[in-house]
Amino acid sequence: MLDNCALDCEGCHPTGPALPPTPSLAVPATFPAVRQELTPMPESSLHPAPSGRAPRVACAGMVVVDHVTPPLPRMPRSGELIAVDGLVLNIGGGAANTGVDLARLGVPTSICARVGEDAFGQFAAQTLAAHGVDVRDLMIDPKHETSQTLIVNVKGEDRRFIHSLGANRDFTPADLDPLIDRAPGVLYIGYLLLMPRLDPQGLAARFARARQAGTITFLDVATPGPGEYLETVKAVLPYTDVFVPNTDEAALILGETDPVRQAVAFHEMGARRVLVTCGEHGSVSVSAENRLRVGVYPTEFVDGSGGGDAFNAGYIAGLLDDLSEPDCLRLGSAAGASCVRAVGTTAGVFTRAEADAFMAKHRLPIESLS
Repeated sequence: MLDNCALDCEGCHPTGPALPPTPSLAVPATFPAVRQELTPMPESSLHPAPSGRAPRVACAGMVVVDHVTPPLPRMPRSGELIAVDGLVLNIGGGAANTGVDLARLGVPTSICARVGEDAFGQFAAQTLAAHGVDVRDLMIDPKHETSQTLIVNVKGEDRRFIHSLGANRDFTPADLDPLIDRAPGVLYIGYLLLMPRLDPQGLAARFARARQAGTITFLDVATPGPGEYLETVKAVLPYTDVFVPNTDEAALILGETDPVRQAVAFHEMGARRVLVTCGEHGSVSVSAENRLRVGVYPTEFVDGSGGGDAFNAGYIAGLLDDLSEPDCLRLGSAAGASCVRAVGTTAGVFTRAEADAFMAKHRLPIESLS
């Protein structure tokens, strides 16, 4: 579903490198409870049971059920039926994709999101649990259906999306409070700008509180089209440790098309590290310590869905292992490259052992821009 693609598609931990101080922000010790209308996903519906390992990453935001076509030779004409070997039903959305990818990379992960009281919500919960993602904070919202996306792949063309926002419509900053109380190593948000009630001031307050507890804040965005996004992003970036837009999203936010200038602008707004992904042109990474242009790994491209989320998962895994910025980029790029080899958002993503073997075999071009 509506994801940042790694060949965009691309690809810290509290004890990691020292980061600049957080800007001051009044942060209440507790937030008002607004979750009374929600119910947890019943444990009896989840198989297998959680592994029992404490999550190191909390992924919050969008959960979607995707209906994905394999690559079509062309779009069907009006009234025409094109037969395919199979259609893929899978989970999608930044929180779900990144959570599953982290689990595949061996990182204990939980998810906080909203689904509807319907069969697709059960499918999302069961799929996440089957991958080992902790779903204690996956909430049933009876007012809305589960979010869904139809993803149409055509050979040689970018993907087409038809999307229903569903229960994601009412995801709010207050939904994050239980996660922040547990102080995970990383708090990931995907995707700001698509969820209308994820207000920037509330999110900034939660990010500030999370950072006070030693949590790394990681922000991903998705833009539904042209709009006024800059003020929303500016409110949150001073409390963001890692910010990852793709260059098309950055252009819509800033009105600037050069990825280096995009990354520098977001860094100057307060984000400690900025990663701008640039499709087949790789990515740009800017922080106080480095300005880097990153190439891509060789891969067989099949479907770009979820590639950016896999990149994020690999990068987060690197942060938790206290890897350097270049090594985080290598692991993120390897995970992103693995994702696009298969139809769907998570099916092709490497395990950690596979990623390490791939990186040992292939070199990722990284150029210093300093």
